[in-house]
Amino acid sequence: MSLRDKIRAISEDSTGTVLFSKYGVVSNPFPSANQTSDNPHLEFNEADNLAELQIAAFIRDNKSQAVVVEGTQGVGKTNFLNHFEKEIASVARDLTGFYVVRYLADPENTFDGTIRRLFQELGSGHLRKLGTKIKKNSSFIEFARSQDVQNALHRLATAEEDVADLMMEWLLGLRLLKIHKESIGVQFRLDTVEAKTAALRDIFEVSFNAGILNGIFLLLDELEKQDGVLGPRAVVRYLSSIRAIIDALPKGLFLMIAVTPDALMRYSVALPALRGRLHNRIQLPLLREIEEAKKLAQFYVNTARQSAKESTTVDGGNSEILSEIQIESCYSRLHDLAERRGDDGVRQREFLHELFMLAEKVISEGG
Repeated sequence: MSLRDKIRAISEDSTGTVLFSKYGVVSNPFPSANQTSDNPHLEFNEADNLAELQIAAFIRDNKSQAVVVEGTQGVGKTNFLNHFEKEIASVARDLTGFYVVRYLADPENTFDGTIRRLFQELGSGHLRKLGTKIKKNSSFIEFARSQDVQNALHRLATAEEDVADLMMEWLLGLRLLKIHKESIGVQFRLDTVEAKTAALRDIFEVSFNAGILNGIFLLLDELEKQDGVLGPRAVVRYLSSIRAIIDALPKGLFLMIAVTPDALMRYSVALPALRGRLHNRIQLPLLREIEEAKKLAQFYVNTARQSAKESTTVDGGNSEILSEIQIESCYSRLHDLAERRGDDGVRQREFLHELFMLAEKVISEGG
């Protein structure tokens, strides 16, 4: 079938009715390798249980935690973080004073962008709430160590005009202007990661004691990219900032970092002081058994069928796009390739992409 014929066939069935009537889905149920978001997550494995226990403990005890999600490229770390970002956000809606931050920027030469994102998540509205609390009880200011932060919080509570936006500009590290000095009483610009980390610690501590902040979930993905983009000194400085923010916030921070084992080992060597902060690890395994692979494939088909069923009252077909033999053959072929390159299993991303390509062939050929 030519490309023109394939496109014509798609246009004649723009609603996916043929796929639905035959297979019970409206599109290819498997994700391609470049589709890293909006993929379903196969739950109820050991890694999920560990993450759920630690999240529950954090919400209960409010003690900061740093959790490393460890796995090779393509094992599902991004999928894991995407899943828990949604789960935590769902839970946080029923709680007060909890925030969820997923920082996805490309590697930067400092940790500055992440700290800035934390301040932005709190926002000027949080500062206004804090000002109201301090106005009722000024002793909360004493939990801040920095004189500049204390001055700003005092003005936040007592100034006749609203200075929350000006204070947020200062916390974000923008240029220190005359209006900032006069309105919020600060003398120094927060122009370094260390200064921002110290200010963040003060805002957290005051907010905790004022009862308007209970915790922040910070999820960092693909930390191994730092090693491939930044120079050795910049990497160590970046890692030092992660260590500093863990140390600065003994309560209220749940940090989840996704990284490959190789990168984690290199980072531990480059900055031994970070190693002790990252003992809490969740390992995501490769697909080592054919039954695991078949379960994963069926999960994606079932999820696609359920999604299609929810959008219509008409029953869809239940024919299988790929047979069990095709799925087993796909896994066996990838397992042989994995052994030759030294992996002890098949990467989920590669397996699902192979299924995607096989399904595309079946769909284009009309089943």
